[in-house]
Amino acid sequence: MKLGDSYWALKAFRELDDALLHLRVNHLEIGLVCLRTEGDIDAVLAVDKTLSANRDHWLVREIVLYMARVMRRLDLTAKSFFALVEPGSCFAGSLFELALAADRSFMLNSTDESVEIALDDFNAGALPMSNGLTRLQSRFLAEPEKAQGLLDREGRFDTESAEAAGLITFAPDDLDYEDELRVAIEERTSLSPDALTGMEASLRFAGPETMDTKIYGRLTAWQNWIFQRPNAVGEHGALTNYGKPTKAEFDYKRT
Repeated sequence: MKLGDSYWALKAFRELDDALLHLRVNHLEIGLVCLRTEGDIDAVLAVDKTLSANRDHWLVREIVLYMARVMRRLDLTAKSFFALVEPGSCFAGSLFELALAADRSFMLNSTDESVEIALDDFNAGALPMSNGLTRLQSRFLAEPEKAQGLLDREGRFDTESAEAAGLITFAPDDLDYEDELRVAIEERTSLSPDALTGMEASLRFAGPETMDTKIYGRLTAWQNWIFQRPNAVGEHGALTNYGKPTKAEFDYKRT
């Protein structure tokens, strides 16, 4: 076993874990996080292959379980996430889970530069969500056979094939990419943070209900965030000002 591959995966997800905790505790007013990756897709796939081939080794088993826990922490983070797939990105295998976990994904459709994504065994169940499904299964909840078909497909996906397969949300070309991304960011950050928390929590956990999804995707999201907080029912809340000439005023802090 190449121990370097295992430590690379541990280091990458440890940094992600630290960043998520830092955002949650120290940057309450940051409501939208744009996820980018940079690196070699082949290197990411090689690391995943090493980990998959040695899943019975105690160290690898613990590393993969830690990776799964970090991804669930991202799912349960009350912030919006946009994944930006651009030239030089390495959204592949375990790192493509970041794009699947994001609320929206933007993949540049460039005629001059190569922009690709890839799937591997890590998208087939190694990093399950709180609902017990993979993120690929959650994305294609109404078409389970499509998720399996994409896993069986060999090779990478360019922008057009990724969009046709439903693996990404938007695929703007070179002329529109920056403007569409800017408008999407401005739109998302203008909305009530509490309403976004409820909407995102519900959409992230489609399908079967577990104790985790009941708490984080239903009870906490809707009862505590939507209907009880000042952004909704306070003096300047959205529900209080609904139908009136006054405008809601939001506290943009999110946890």
